[in-house]
Amino acid sequence: MLKHLRRLGALLGFIPAKAPAYPAIDLALPRGPRLHLVGSIHMGSPEMAPLPAALTERLSRADALIVEADITCAASPFEMTQDAVSLREVLNDDEWEQLCQRGAETGIAPENIDGFAPWRAALMLQAQQAHQLGLRPDYGIDYQMLRQAHQQGLKIIELEGAATQMALLENLPEGGIALLRDTLTHWHTNARLLQTMLGWWLSPGAEQEKIALPATFSAGLYQILMEHRNQQWRDILCALPQGNYVVAVGALHLFGTDNLPELLLNQGAG
Repeated sequence: MLKHLRRLGALLGFIPAKAPAYPAIDLALPRGPRLHLVGSIHMGSPEMAPLPAALTERLSRADALIVEADITCAASPFEMTQDAVSLREVLNDDEWEQLCQRGAETGIAPENIDGFAPWRAALMLQAQQAHQLGLRPDYGIDYQMLRQAHQQGLKIIELEGAATQMALLENLPEGGIALLRDTLTHWHTNARLLQTMLGWWLSPGAEQEKIALPATFSAGLYQILMEHRNQQWRDILCALPQGNYVVAVGALHLFGTDNLPELLLNQGAG
């Protein structure tokens, strides 16, 4: 991934003299804002703390930290705040059997989430899968960056905020059943993807860029959760006043169709 970002940086003309040893790219936008765009992982392992010294130093001299949402003060998305159609009624027999199997693997009894909206059940299964891989939210890259920003009194700018993210999930078509189906279908692929992304931070010299990133979202869901959000974030970032900003977004937003770095380049070219 690091070489991918360096090649992209060279193409854009934004590559710094010394590229960081973690997933990041430097962008200088036409109207003045300079962005240090970091590919974050929202859950991490103890080995991912503390942050790389170079990233800590970047934060110490930034004008602001920009994140998707300030997760240090966000409510849990796993609180059931509304009734939902029974998952047993919306999943077919094979999908329900998969749900029961994943529940048995993660210690989540299907009857305990049967009243959850499909998107909420999907997030709970994903979080428990990450937990079993040794990952914890307090070791996530963006969480650690936010902690440092709060400690040093650095301004924090949210691209969305927790309320907007929750509304996005709650308004997914059919209660987010596509997200639950993708979670069940790509269960093992998602575990490998998590391990790949961990390697970007734990073994930055490794050749991860040779590994093709698997697709874990259906086309419609990818458009909602990745493409549309990248486009909205591009507009926010391009409208920033002059200054030096550190931007932390999920690492997968730096890849694929309409990825954030390329959208920023195209906006600048326009």
